[in-house]
Amino acid sequence: MTAEQGLKRWHEVVENGNSPEALAAIIHEDAVFHSPVVHTPQRGRPIVVAYLSAAGQTLGNDSFEYVRELVDGENAMIEFKTEMDGIEVNGIDLIRFDQDGMIVDFKVMVRPLKAVNKVWEQMGAMLERMKAS
Repeated sequence: MTAEQGLKRWHEVVENGNSPEALAAIIHEDAVFHSPVVHTPQRGRPIVVAYLSAAGQTLGNDSFEYVRELVDGENAMIEFKTEMDGIEVNGIDLIRFDQDGMIVDFKVMVRPLKAVNKVWEQMGAMLERMKAS
């Protein structure tokens, strides 16, 4: 399976609500997530699913859209934009897929600084709510 096929599966999961179950089906068990606001890489399917699920709930509002994508070998880069509490957020998802089209590495970068701070605030709150439930 190619990165293009893996990316197609990613888009389907996002378009269908980014559920933890659907995310788990496309995330490798040893996947690594690199957050724009957490220094250490987050390792393993459960934590990667938690972060991506929280991101989908905080960033994935009505203004969210992917605006550009590049695919090269096992890697895909997707640029996105959204608005959070009146702050324009621009970022990229850099995703590496294995030979089976499973996500093995997912890095998010966000700009500008105001947006990074807003993402940190809302993602932190969402992850705390997820832990409590």
